[in-house]
Amino acid sequence: MSAAHGATVPYGPLSYDGSPPATGAWREGDPVGERRFLDIGDVEVTVGTTIPAVRVAYQTWGRLNEERTNAVYVCHALTGDSHVTGDAGPGHLTAGWWAGLVGPGAPVDTDRWFVVCANVLGGCQGTTGPASLAPDGRAWGSRFPVITVADMVEVERRVMDALEIPSWALMLGPSLGGMRVLEWMAAYPERVRSGLVLGTTAAVSADQIGTHATQIAAIEADPRFLGGDYYDQPAGEGPYVGMGIARRIAHLTYRSESELDLRFGRDPQGDEDPSDGGRFAVESYLDHQADKLSRRFDANTYVALTRAMSLFDVGEGRGGVAEALGRFRAPLTVVGLDSDRLFPLRLQEELVAATPTAHPLRVVRSPYGHDGFLVEKDQVGEIVRDALSSVSVT
Repeated sequence: MSAAHGATVPYGPLSYDGSPPATGAWREGDPVGERRFLDIGDVEVTVGTTIPAVRVAYQTWGRLNEERTNAVYVCHALTGDSHVTGDAGPGHLTAGWWAGLVGPGAPVDTDRWFVVCANVLGGCQGTTGPASLAPDGRAWGSRFPVITVADMVEVERRVMDALEIPSWALMLGPSLGGMRVLEWMAAYPERVRSGLVLGTTAAVSADQIGTHATQIAAIEADPRFLGGDYYDQPAGEGPYVGMGIARRIAHLTYRSESELDLRFGRDPQGDEDPSDGGRFAVESYLDHQADKLSRRFDANTYVALTRAMSLFDVGEGRGGVAEALGRFRAPLTVVGLDSDRLFPLRLQEELVAATPTAHPLRVVRSPYGHDGFLVEKDQVGEIVRDALSSVSVT
């Protein structure tokens, strides 16, 4: 693989538990697992910069029918990737991020549906992103341009064309994935026959932008971030501290106040004494979440995708949110989570009210906050089955 084709270089985040450092990004020479790769050419992004020779990592499940009408696209969320379902192991640092949703007999039944998921532009699991090598043989790093949700959708459209899929029977996704579904339905209405979004919004709010900005600031303030050009540092010298702080902030928005209080209360962590410098149990939990992400994710990718979320407004350039949603053609299923404090239920209510093709709002009852879309498998699975039941493949 040439440098322009998305090879990546490692840096070594230090684990909080002292175990061997991880790379933080998939790179050339790593096992590919179930990934496949497409070279989609140069991509000019919204800010006007051209990213040459973009490579996309993707995975598929099931079989495409002869009419090519049974394709379903899953849009992953911020720290997800193409590995929707499947085991951890060579090529995949973690098991599938939406286990139980896709497979034989699952809500997206691969005995009937052909399922596609690609790692987004700017990602760090095989698709061209900040850790990839630029044409000069050095990692893009700080030179990687600002990208938008629309840029991600353009790359996904090229994947669709390369696979010769005329339209998606259903596009579904949570959070950032839901934003991409909405952008698809606005930009390519003839190519999406139905959509399903979970815990998302048509335009990111000031509160969410503020949360995102705080996370980005934590990463950029880490002296080992080096302005984004940290890839040639020795193992353990990456911006893992800032990344860990960002993840802690984010994770507090992913779970609900009531769940954290019921689960941890004011309990100390094991034999540790908080009054003597020890940790509360909830601190240990957040340390664990920070450690897990720093071992599999790239800090520059986290910044790039988080900034893209802040920039998202489906109505930009389309006369405003109401005007954009009012032109949707395909049916849209909107799912909210009753304890979501990142994308609160009012945002999904507003989305349904402004979209003529939207079904009545579906609400997942869960104490787990935004992460309820991952935890409440039975409720989410029923909604997905319902959405697919009305989609024709003939």
